[in-house]
Amino acid sequence: MRHFPAASHLSAGLIAVLVGFTSSAVIIFQAAAAAGASPAQVSSWLWALCLGCGLTSIGLSLYYRAPLLTAWSTPGAALLAGSLGGLGMAEAVGAFLFSAALITFSGVSGLFARLMQRIPQALAAAMLAGVLLRFGLELFGAFEQQALLVGSLFLAYLLGKRLLPRYAILLVLLLGIGLAWQLDLLHGQRVELALATPQFTAPVFSWQALIGVGIPLFVVTMASQNLPGVAVLRTSGYQQVPVSPLIAWTGLASLLLAPFGGFAINLAAITAAICAGPEAGHEPQRRYWAAVCAGVCYLLIGLFGASVTSLFAALPQALILAIAGLALLVTLSNSLAGALQDVRQREPALITFLVTASGLSLLGVGAAFWGLVAGGLASAVLNGNLSRRVG
Repeated sequence: MRHFPAASHLSAGLIAVLVGFTSSAVIIFQAAAAAGASPAQVSSWLWALCLGCGLTSIGLSLYYRAPLLTAWSTPGAALLAGSLGGLGMAEAVGAFLFSAALITFSGVSGLFARLMQRIPQALAAAMLAGVLLRFGLELFGAFEQQALLVGSLFLAYLLGKRLLPRYAILLVLLLGIGLAWQLDLLHGQRVELALATPQFTAPVFSWQALIGVGIPLFVVTMASQNLPGVAVLRTSGYQQVPVSPLIAWTGLASLLLAPFGGFAINLAAITAAICAGPEAGHEPQRRYWAAVCAGVCYLLIGLFGASVTSLFAALPQALILAIAGLALLVTLSNSLAGALQDVRQREPALITFLVTASGLSLLGVGAAFWGLVAGGLASAVLNGNLSRRVG
């Protein structure tokens, strides 16, 4: 048996990274900007996230001989973009460490499944939908800034979803860059070739940040990333892989990289399906090489994080808003569907969604947490069982 990757593994790994990166990179930059990050710190965020994803994807895949692709939490980045306003980098890092510690404990203790059952899935989905709503609104609000650019991207997205759904966001991004160049909207002087330099930020632990950001980040990462990631593994035929160690290792990676901006490393879901599916080769026992190749791609991107940061800084704001909104449409629609699926939890989920989307801030704690509190209270009063699992 060959012990090196084939062409199918290389292509699947590259596609998985491109799909994941192009659909979420702009959201990472928005999250970093919300924390007041400097360009060097933004580059460090990208370096930390790519390093964490690269090392865990390579190490776990080689050890378990399964396509264990990891990723950063895109819903988590969206949550941070809407929740970090008013907090500094130090408080943000404190919240990252708190969330990573909870994830690590969940994996080490084996309480992952039981812990997630305590939060109704409908409420977690509604909270995520409330966080993502502003990205959808900003997408269409960007029409006022650049109608031609955003309108063209919207039409291209619809055609891409119909004809090439897997590559729709990548094609839209390439088209957007081309149109921005034609319309003289690019700031090419800002692009530079440079390596990323890690920027350490000493954490500050404030209870407002821990409760308002750390706990929602933990919930979103576990419910919207790790649970689907485990489902992808199981449905792809890799039932032999133990779940708890995977959660523990991704949590530990987040814990080590949080001071550099690695807010959440978790199991991938959509992109993991690329590495675990037929696109990665006809031999399921060798598809782990696709995740290994993806991990190498992550490491290369992270190495040149400063260049990637400068490239995105050269893009017009309308393009960034449009790409972020389009990339999150599917996640937003799935979250809304999951929130309203069960009739018993429909009204509590709606309350969670509205409170989260309102941007409410009480006692310095963000709306995502209060959305869960309000929805949980409604669920307890209306249904009498807050821990009821909603399927």
